[in-house]
Amino acid sequence: MMSQPVGLIGLGAMGGSMAARLLETGHEVVGYDALPEARERAARVGAVIADHPAAVAKAVDVLILSLPKAQFVDDVMSDVGPHLCKGAVVLDTTTSEPETSRAHETKGAAHGYAFLDAPVSGGPAAARSGAMTMIVGGDGAALEKAKPVLKDLTSKLLHIGPSGAGNVAKIANNLLCAANLALVSEMVHLAARAEVSAADLLAGVNAGSGRSGVSEVNFPRWILNGSYDSGFTMGLMRKDIGLARDLADKFGLDLPAMKAIADIWEESRDRLSDSADFNEIFKYEKSHD
Repeated sequence: MMSQPVGLIGLGAMGGSMAARLLETGHEVVGYDALPEARERAARVGAVIADHPAAVAKAVDVLILSLPKAQFVDDVMSDVGPHLCKGAVVLDTTTSEPETSRAHETKGAAHGYAFLDAPVSGGPAAARSGAMTMIVGGDGAALEKAKPVLKDLTSKLLHIGPSGAGNVAKIANNLLCAANLALVSEMVHLAARAEVSAADLLAGVNAGSGRSGVSEVNFPRWILNGSYDSGFTMGLMRKDIGLARDLADKFGLDLPAMKAIADIWEESRDRLSDSADFNEIFKYEKSHD
């Protein structure tokens, strides 16, 4: 067991799954979430629930954030920053913004703690089984300090550069996922018109150079069986596509493929609510048959 508990702020689908995994692998977890139901779920699996984010910060030297967006990161860090111990490591798994992470890294360096952008992929199931991919930007020595915790949460842990690099890579990853979902959906509908089944089409694609995580994982796991229960929503994907467009705008880049993909996801809003599973973009493509 770790000498100190692990802190977790944000106990929703991802954070709650991380908490359960950490508890299962011998760590004590001190957590907080603004929603009572999330706190109750985490308490039922053995997490110690704090009354306030600052109480979590005071109790730990490794603090994981699992929040919806950058604004929530700012809000939480304003609460916890003054209470973090010297040498503490904050791992922000939020799909956030590079400038947000860099600002908190700078503030942390001035106050004696490290702030790493550490976005994750794999969804709640991977968080629960310890099979997440984590892409980290920030100080390598701080990452080393957190590895005894992260080894129980991740199957792939990549340190790719300075602060903000993890955010950029995650934004790019999610945009590519959104693009592949739209494109593979269109090809499945096209193949159906040509009397080729989805299963046969995907077998061919996955044997060739057009394969992707979407064709190999999303379609069999969440789309072809109609389950649509990945734990990641249309609203979250739309938010992440917006982050990609904002980043392109910041650098004055005109990226027509990105614009086309972003338009598809935005135009689907009338048929697919933000609460729908993001794999349901397949249904939007199908509506164009």
